[in-house]
Amino acid sequence: MPETVLGGLPLPAVARARTIVLALLGALAIVVVLALLRSAAGASGSVALLATVLLLPLALPLRGLLRHDRRTYAWATLCLTPHFVYGLTELVANPALRMHAAAILLLALALMIALVAYLRLTRPEVTSR
Repeated sequence: MPETVLGGLPLPAVARARTIVLALLGALAIVVVLALLRSAAGASGSVALLATVLLLPLALPLRGLLRHDRRTYAWATLCLTPHFVYGLTELVANPALRMHAAAILLLALALMIALVAYLRLTRPEVTSR
């Protein structure tokens, strides 16, 4: 659970960081769907596999993110790896999808930074002896 103030309400910075994480997660999912729809014109079976590889890692941590689980915020950073790989590959190899690939890369990087920021804001205080 995040640190709280009187009445059990989350601190404003923590609530803001959590909102940013969830908004970036949604934006990344939308951009991935748009990129897949744009690339679906030429391929048929590979789009379903690519959609699974890119959208499933975004859905996996959703339950823990909504429950304020710090461990989920930590391992959710690993779920962004397919997006970095896909974004870099399409940026270099596919001129038609360069804008979508750049958007995926930027959103994945922003989400990574937001996840780490949330972890830093909610880290437990260490008491010295």
